[in-house]
Amino acid sequence: MCFSAGADVAGGVVIGAIGIDVLRHVRGRPHYALLATLPLVLAVHQLVEAFVWWGLQGHVPRSIGHLATWGYLLIAFVVLPVLVPLAILALEPPGRRRRLMAFFVVLGAVVAGLLLAAMVRGPVVARLAPHYIGYSSDLRADGLVVVLYVTATCGALIFSGVRDIARFGVINLLAAALLARLTIDGFASLWCAWAAVSSAAFAIHLRYPRDVIDTVARQRPLCRT
Repeated sequence: MCFSAGADVAGGVVIGAIGIDVLRHVRGRPHYALLATLPLVLAVHQLVEAFVWWGLQGHVPRSIGHLATWGYLLIAFVVLPVLVPLAILALEPPGRRRRLMAFFVVLGAVVAGLLLAAMVRGPVVARLAPHYIGYSSDLRADGLVVVLYVTATCGALIFSGVRDIARFGVINLLAAALLARLTIDGFASLWCAWAAVSSAAFAIHLRYPRDVIDTVARQRPLCRT
């Protein structure tokens, strides 16, 4: 989420451009394909939220704003908790760490199912707050679900066998905690800025891979278990 519709649009355009650059550097490394799609997913996420803003502000029909709210939450609640660990799983050669990543994928799928069920039960609500949009749904045991969500997404990054991604995972966890705290305290939401930084980090990693696992993954077919 971002602090205004304009910021969401700007963030979406910048992240989308980074995402296109990331995809250009996947050639010859198909195991990076899912990871390379993340910036584009984040870009769509930002652009969709711009329509949520405009719907709440009366600039577009309320029905479009409601549809955008569903689209935004589907990406956040259903797509990301599965896509992130799945992208890291694709990088791991057969072994113990790959089985750990498979666990994070299953956990992410469970979280996605719980969040989707909450959305279906409804109501799904978006409300304007100072410098951000607040989202809510009929989520039960929300504290536990949040912990599981963070475990599935941040855990997959932190325990990755790719050293650069593991380091980024630690930084991402700290950044997410800080941004969540700032939002709760009423500060302007800066999640879109962090999405841009994260996308740039993926782009740099794909341009200049330095991990041994990158070479190993090329030599071992991903279909082996």
